[in-house]
Amino acid sequence: MTELLSIILAAGEGTRMRSAMPKVLHPVGGLPMLGHVLRTAKAAGSSAIALVVGASSERVQASAMASVPDAMVAVQTERLGTGHAVRQAAAAYATAKGNVIVLYADNPLVSPATLTEIGTRLDAGADIVVVAYRPEDPTNLGRLLTENGRLLAIREHKDASDEERRIDLCNSGIMGFRADTLRAVIDRIGNANAKGEYYLTDAVELANADGRRVEYVEANPAEVVGVDDRSKLAQAEATFQELRRSDFMKAGVTLRDPASVWFSWDTEIGRDVTIFPNVVFGPGVKIGDNVEIRAFCDIEDAVIGEGASIGPFARIRGGADIGPDVHLGNFVEVKKSRIGAGTKAGHLSYLGDAEIGEKTNIGAGTITCNYDGVNKDKTIIGDNVFIGSNASLVAPVTIGNGAYTASGSVITEDVPADALALGRARQENKPGYAPKLRAKALAKKAAKGK
Repeated sequence: MTELLSIILAAGEGTRMRSAMPKVLHPVGGLPMLGHVLRTAKAAGSSAIALVVGASSERVQASAMASVPDAMVAVQTERLGTGHAVRQAAAAYATAKGNVIVLYADNPLVSPATLTEIGTRLDAGADIVVVAYRPEDPTNLGRLLTENGRLLAIREHKDASDEERRIDLCNSGIMGFRADTLRAVIDRIGNANAKGEYYLTDAVELANADGRRVEYVEANPAEVVGVDDRSKLAQAEATFQELRRSDFMKAGVTLRDPASVWFSWDTEIGRDVTIFPNVVFGPGVKIGDNVEIRAFCDIEDAVIGEGASIGPFARIRGGADIGPDVHLGNFVEVKKSRIGAGTKAGHLSYLGDAEIGEKTNIGAGTITCNYDGVNKDKTIIGDNVFIGSNASLVAPVTIGNGAYTASGSVITEDVPADALALGRARQENKPGYAPKLRAKALAKKAAKGK
C-alpha cells in the first residue's frame, strides 16, 4: 500500500462564526469538525498526519493530539494563503514517500471514499489530483479550467475573467500530490494575484508547465462544502444527520419519523430497533438488538441491552448501563447506574450512582439521594426487590435481595434480604378535626378582608 501523508490546514480564525471557540472545534454530530477530518484521514489509510494551526491554537492542538497523539503540528504565524500554509508542514513532506493529500479542518463531511479515489488516481500515474464539485452558486469560488478531461489551471474568483466565471465546476480546495511533485512545485508558488497570497492551486499550472499529469475528481457538493459561519454549520449538521439516518435504516433500524431523530458520530445501534419521534442521541451510546426507544428521549454515554424499552420522556446519561429487557418509562432519569435484566422503573424516578439487580420494581417517584452537597455515594439494590412509590433512598445504602420498602419511605439504613422497611412517620387520625381547621382558615381570611 502506498504511503499517505495527510496535511490538514486548521489555521483559519473563523471570524464569521462569531465565537470564542476556534472554528474547527465546533461540533457536527457531537464531534469537532477537526475530529471528523482526522478520522477520515485515518480511515483512508494515512500513515502520517500533519496539522497546520494558527498562532493561538492551544485548544486546536490539544483536540488533535487527543485523537492522533503522533500528529506533527506546524504553526502558520502569518495568514498568507494555502500555499504558504502547506509550506509550514515542510518537515513532514520533505521526506515523505508515496502520496500527500491536503485537507481542510472545516470540511467535516469529506468521505474516506473520496480520499481513496485520489490515491487511486495518483497510483495510476497522476501527479496532482484536485477534488472538484458543482455548487448551486459558484460565486467567490475558484473555477477549474479543463480541456478534454485534463485540468489546465484553477482560477480564483477575483482573478477570473467573465467567461471563466461562467464555469460551474469549482475547486473544493482538497488536493492530492505525489510527494515528489509537491516538493517540485511548492516553493515556486508566487503571490502575483489580487489578494497577494500564495495559492496552493497555482501548483496545477506549474505542474502542467513541467509536463506533469494533472487530473480532477468530482464530488457531491454536500460532501466538500466548507463551514465558515453558523448557517453552513447547520447545513453540515443537517447533511450529517441525513446520512446517519439513511445508514441506520439500511442496517435494520426503524425510525418512525426519521427527520426528528438526531444521532451522534459514534452512535451504535443493533438490528430490529424501533425509534419513535423526537429522540436525541449524544456521544457514547450503544444499543442492542430489539430495543424500543419511545418519543422524546435524550440518551448519551449509555449502553442499552437487548430487548429494553425506554421512554417516552426518559433521560439516560453519564455512564448508564441498562441491562436486557429493562423497562424505563416516562420521566425516568438514569445517571452512572447499572440496572440489571428485567428491572422496571415505570415513571417519575431518578436513579443516580446506583447498582440495581435483576427483576426489581422501582415505584413511581423513587429517587436515589446520591449527593450530600459535597460527596456522591452509591445505592445498591438487589434482585427481586420491590421499592414502593415515592421512596427516597439516602446513599450510601444497600437493600438486599427480595426486600420490600413501603411507599413514602425515607430509607437511611441498610435493608436485609427479604425484609420490609418502613421509613415514614406513623399516621394518626383525629375524628371531627377537619371542620375546625376549615373554620380557622375562614376566620383568618375574613380578618384579612377588614
